Amino acid sequence: MRLLHTSDWHLGQALHQFERSHEHKLFLAWLLDTLVTEQVDGLLIAGDVFDNTNPSAAAQTQLYVFLTEARRRIPHLKIIITAGNHDSPGRLEAPAPFLSLLDACVVGQALRNGDDIDLERLVLPLQDRNGAVAAWCIAMPFLRPSDVPRVEGAADPYTAGIEELYRQAFDYACSKRKPGQALIAIGHCHLTSAKVSEDSERRIMIGGVESLAANIFDSQIAYVALGHLHLAQKIGADPTRRYCGSPLPMSFSEIDYPHQVVVLDLDGEAATNIREIRIPRSVDLLRIPKQPANLDEVLRQLEALNPPDRNEVEWPYLQVRVLLTQPEPGLRAQIETALTGKQVRLVRIETSYAQNSAIATAQALSVDELNSLAPADFFDRLYQNRFGTAPPAEILAAFTELLNVPAQTGVPA
Repeated sequence: MRLLHTSDWHLGQALHQFERSHEHKLFLAWLLDTLVTEQVDGLLIAGDVFDNTNPSAAAQTQLYVFLTEARRRIPHLKIIITAGNHDSPGRLEAPAPFLSLLDACVVGQALRNGDDIDLERLVLPLQDRNGAVAAWCIAMPFLRPSDVPRVEGAADPYTAGIEELYRQAFDYACSKRKPGQALIAIGHCHLTSAKVSEDSERRIMIGGVESLAANIFDSQIAYVALGHLHLAQKIGADPTRRYCGSPLPMSFSEIDYPHQVVVLDLDGEAATNIREIRIPRSVDLLRIPKQPANLDEVLRQLEALNPPDRNEVEWPYLQVRVLLTQPEPGLRAQIETALTGKQVRLVRIETSYAQNSAIATAQALSVDELNSLAPADFFDRLYQNRFGTAPPAEILAAFTELLNVPAQTGVPA
C-alpha cells in the first residue's frame, strides 16, 4: 500500500494584503496529478488545512473540490484528515457524513465517551485497493487541554495528558491490528529539537508547554506523519518520523524552504521506499537586496529589476530591505517610483538602522533617572539611541508641536 503525507496547506492564507488562492489552486492540481502518477492508495493530511478557524467559502470550496476530484480520479483512494491548531475542529468535522462517501475520514478533536476518550474515532483502519486492512492509523488532531485525559498528580497535567492519550491510542491500535498490518500515526504538534519558522508558525504553547518528546511515538509505529512546522525535516535523522512541511512559503522567512510531500510504501508492518517529491513553486519570493543596504543601492537594484512577463496572479512577491541612518519620510514613495512598470507585488518594506559603537556602549538609565526626564529630553535620548545622532531641528519642532496639541476630550467645542 502506498501512502502520501502532506500537511499545513493553510487554504485561505494571505501574504500580507495578497490572497493566495491561485497558488493553492495550482498546488492542489499538482497534488491530484501526483496522486495519480504515484498510484497512491492513501492520503494523510496532518492538520492546518485552513489558515484560520473561520475559513472563507472560497477556501472551503477548494478543499471539497479537491476531495471530490481525488475520489473521481482515484476511486480506491483512502483519505485521513486531522485538524491543526489553525483549524476549527467542529467546522472541519461538520461535513464528515458527506465526506465519508468519498472514503475521507476527518478527525477534528478527541471526544469523550463518558469519562473516557473515545479511542475508536482516533484509530482508523486503512484498506488497500483490494479492500483488505493493511494498516491502522492513529489519527491524532491538535490537542487542547480539554481533549486529553486527566493524569492525577502530574507536574504538568497538559503534557502528561497528551502522553497518556497517545499511549491509550497506541494500545488500542495494537489490540485491533493483526500480524502483518502496519501501525502509522498522524500528529499535529511541535517535537523537541525540530526547527521552527518564527515568522509564520503560530506558537501552540499552552501552560508552558512548547514541544513534546519524540519518544511519544512508540518504536513499533512504522511511520509518523507530522504537521505544524513548515520546514520539511526528519526528527533525529529518522526517515520514519518527519514533517513534510508546508506546500507554499508562508512568509519570507521560508523563502529558501524546500516544499515537498512524502511518499512511502507499507511492506507488511514496515514503512519502506520513503522519499520526498518536490512541489513546484508557482510564485517566486524576491528579497531585494539579500542583505539590508543603503537607500541609493536599494533603488539602483530595484530599477534594474526585470522580472519575466507573467499574468498578474503570478507576479513575484517582493520584500525590500533598507538600511537607514535617519528617518526617511518619503521612503515608500521612492521605492514605488523605482518599481514603476515592474511586474512585482510589493509586500513589505523592512527597515533597519546602522548603530555605532557609542550606542552599543550607552549607559542604561535608572528608573528614577527616567522619571526625571522631561518629554523633550526623553525623545532626544530615544532618537540618539535609535539613529546615533541628535534629532534634526525640524523633527524637534514637530515633536514640540505635538506636545502642545490639546488632548482630545470627546466634548464638542
